[in-house]
Amino acid sequence: MTNDSVRIVSLIPGGTEILAGLGLTDAIVGRSHECDYPPEIQDRPVCTQARINSSAPSGEINDKVNYLLQSALSIYQINTDVLEKLQPTHIVTQDQCDVCAVSLKDVEEAVATIANTSPQIISLQPNVLKDIWEQIQQLGNVFGVDSLQLIENLEARVKIVDQKTQGLSQTEHLPTVVCIEWTDPLMVAANWIPELVTEAGGQPLFSITGSPSTTFKWETLISSNPDIIIFMPCGFDLNRTRQEAQLLTQRPEWQKLHAVQSGRVYITDGNSYFNRPGPRLVDSLEILAEILHPEIFQYGYKQKGWELL
Repeated sequence: MTNDSVRIVSLIPGGTEILAGLGLTDAIVGRSHECDYPPEIQDRPVCTQARINSSAPSGEINDKVNYLLQSALSIYQINTDVLEKLQPTHIVTQDQCDVCAVSLKDVEEAVATIANTSPQIISLQPNVLKDIWEQIQQLGNVFGVDSLQLIENLEARVKIVDQKTQGLSQTEHLPTVVCIEWTDPLMVAANWIPELVTEAGGQPLFSITGSPSTTFKWETLISSNPDIIIFMPCGFDLNRTRQEAQLLTQRPEWQKLHAVQSGRVYITDGNSYFNRPGPRLVDSLEILAEILHPEIFQYGYKQKGWELL
């Protein structure tokens, strides 16, 4: 299949970013409502929409998500009429999280209703950093493009961080870090996040690399008294994350936290970086390195990828 005849619809932002990194931007004919990077992708037709209002309060979003999942309804709708017009040869989707993006099942059901087309469905299911490299390779193989250079570049950047933080555990106490993925209810970020925190020279609390994100109690946060707190709510940019974080700062015990007293509470653009399993997870690692060890790392992400709360 030549690149001219390839027509890709990508329904997962991380997948879109991998395709772009592989030089396949021009082959992408449609995207999800959340695929916004690289910027040149934004003129492609949108094939999905959410059934939830993302500007609602976090607790309300959480309730609506749970209601939809318990009712066996999808959180997202696929616009099959748009899909039908686009006649894709390939659809890139995910099977990792029903809350983050359209599920594999939704895509299969939508494709079954479209006449005269049987696109190849490629489903990504990343849990750790190594999975990202494998998915880059997988997509490279499917579309017959070289993936080695992209993978080597990303791995080299990870290695730089790794080498600079390796000696730290011998010489000093590694900071304990809580990464908050949702504020109401409180959820700790997991999957690849604990791995990134460890690589960046921190000790992740309450989460295990490769496991799903879980809820935790406010009392647990208080009693663990972490050195550093980082907010990275799923799907929120810096401004929205600041609003969410400030709701927690109004609680009476907040001021007693070590991270608060030492000025080590941070907000990040989770939507662009941490929540998105694609090439920019390496940017996310560099952001964490900059936050955790500013004496070693200065990449220039401040004000763009993260800020002090």
